[in-house]
Amino acid sequence: MKIALGSDHAGLSLKNEIKLVLAELRFTVTDFGTKSDTAVDYPDFAWPVSKAVATGTHDRGILICGSGVGMAMAANKIAGVRAANVLDIKSARLSRKHNNVNVLALAARVTTTPIALEIVKVFLSTSFSGGRHERRIAKIAELERRRDV
Repeated sequence: MKIALGSDHAGLSLKNEIKLVLAELRFTVTDFGTKSDTAVDYPDFAWPVSKAVATGTHDRGILICGSGVGMAMAANKIAGVRAANVLDIKSARLSRKHNNVNVLALAARVTTTPIALEIVKVFLSTSFSGGRHERRIAKIAELERRRDV
């Protein structure tokens, strides 16, 4: 599985911890930045990660900022991306099973590193349940195509 990874300055340290775990688990990872703790704007990193997932060059994406909210908001502007700001393990599991989330947004200033690493593992190991949830995902895709707003 190919993972697209990105963070702003607030998420840099957690991103580096996640990279180590992904390497141990033998995932292929592309790090889209940032590479320093100098202040940057999170949409600049949400874009390439989201694009990689939406175009299919990567299977899933992981984004990290201080709260996870900004990254999720920016990622969800890209058609084909279903990003969720996940703060706990149960939500990680349900976001995959029920919502087929393909981009995980983490909160480096809210979630502890051990919990964040467990969230990543659950996010990457949980499959979409399909079934009744498929029609809901199809409705989300339809919302992306609407032009009447």
